[in-house]
Amino acid sequence: MSENPVVVLVHGAFAESASWNGVVERLRAQSIETVAVANPLRSLEGDAQYVRDVIAGIGRPVVLVGHSYGGMVITEAAAGNDAVKALVYVCAFAPDQGETAFELSLKFPGSTLGGALNAYPVATGGNELAIRSDVFRQQFCADVPDDQAALMAATQRPVTEAALTTGLPTATPAWRTIPSWFVFSDLDLNIPVALHRFFAERSGAKDTREIAGASHALSVSQPEAVTATILDALGS
Repeated sequence: MSENPVVVLVHGAFAESASWNGVVERLRAQSIETVAVANPLRSLEGDAQYVRDVIAGIGRPVVLVGHSYGGMVITEAAAGNDAVKALVYVCAFAPDQGETAFELSLKFPGSTLGGALNAYPVATGGNELAIRSDVFRQQFCADVPDDQAALMAATQRPVTEAALTTGLPTATPAWRTIPSWFVFSDLDLNIPVALHRFFAERSGAKDTREIAGASHALSVSQPEAVTATILDALGS
């Protein structure tokens, strides 16, 4: 394990660290050390600082992997961070300075997330958002079995509205200086496939995998494809 960078996995909104289980199992089967971070989902800057702290605690080079809103977080957390050797975006946002997840999701047609959300006030101010359980499978993970989707809906972690509407702070997004890989699905209802393609092209991705017929929850439904992309990044 010591010969490889550690793979650090950062989940996005409406998911949790166990959403990476299938990927973790496959990486560990190849003796690749892996950490699935519990992303706080409270604020973009705070979430990114937490990931930076995790990376610092590891004390070794890492390949940083983000899903969905987790792409916002890794783009900020890896900026100017010499420990990060590669970035992998899994159905994820790859923002430029000042871009927000909310605004980016509307750049191309196809996202139906807005109509699937419930908002709840939080004591610290503002609202947090969660996907309604009655539409969770259709919206988030249409290609997983019903019982698994029900479990994912029950264990989803809400995200604050502030996290999704804060622009990327750094002037130099990590994908401008760190090699990046992209894997995404063509039936993603949270982030339209046209936006995924835009991100990959803009970042000059080393490689892009587009998975036909898959949902937004790619790490759950297609762990083989996600693992293959991570292995490509490690092999570089």
